[in-house]
Amino acid sequence: MPGLELHLERLVSASPDRVFRACVEAESLAAWWGPSGFTSTVDALDVNVAGGYRIAMQPPEGDVFHLRGNFRVVEPPHRLDFTFVWDPPDPDDRETLVSLTFAAAAEGTLVALDQGPFATDARCELHRAGWTETLERLARFLA
Repeated sequence: MPGLELHLERLVSASPDRVFRACVEAESLAAWWGPSGFTSTVDALDVNVAGGYRIAMQPPEGDVFHLRGNFRVVEPPHRLDFTFVWDPPDPDDRETLVSLTFAAAAEGTLVALDQGPFATDARCELHRAGWTETLERLARFLA
């Protein structure tokens, strides 16, 4: 059975280089990462193939939780691929692969996000909602 995949696109008013840097510099990443109302702390960030990351996320209400993974592709300023797993995972979670691509556009950069495969529709939709808000925060951060 094929897995559930997520695809999102967002136009950002900044150059691909600037968008890429916002994704790989800890201070910038912490400023925009996560859905609306969340605060994030970058606990580890080694942006090299096989390097890892760990991010703490604090929702407006509730306990801090973490996500982590390793970089699979690092091609500045065009592409970042990394694994994504909640720490600890929900019973319906599995490690997924996120691919971010940054393509120059007349108005800035078209950011495309692909993630999957997900185990359930519910987990895919949770990520769709979270990434949609997160990409909006990235656009505002770079505006």
